[in-house]
Amino acid sequence: MQSTYAETFERDMGCTEAEWLGWLPAAIGNCPWQLDGASATVEIGGGALRLRWQAMPPRVIALMRMPVLRVGFAFSGLDAAQRYAFMKRFDLYMQRGGG
Repeated sequence: MQSTYAETFERDMGCTEAEWLGWLPAAIGNCPWQLDGASATVEIGGGALRLRWQAMPPRVIALMRMPVLRVGFAFSGLDAAQRYAFMKRFDLYMQRGGG
């Protein structure tokens, strides 16, 4: 999680599109959203978030291959505090790892 979130930014996610779409509803919570191909629009209060994604070549580390999904985030009509509040939940739900 970050301390601030710009209005627009990109991330490389270590997942397939199918995994991303499986995780997305929980990550956005009760916000209404609409899927349109490789993009989605999420309504957040009086503003919105436009998500766009595309599969990239996998990351290869020795014998391991990790899928990469490049995701673009574009907020509109939300101030820094609203972006932070939304992304705090989003990042917690999208976080993967373990030990």
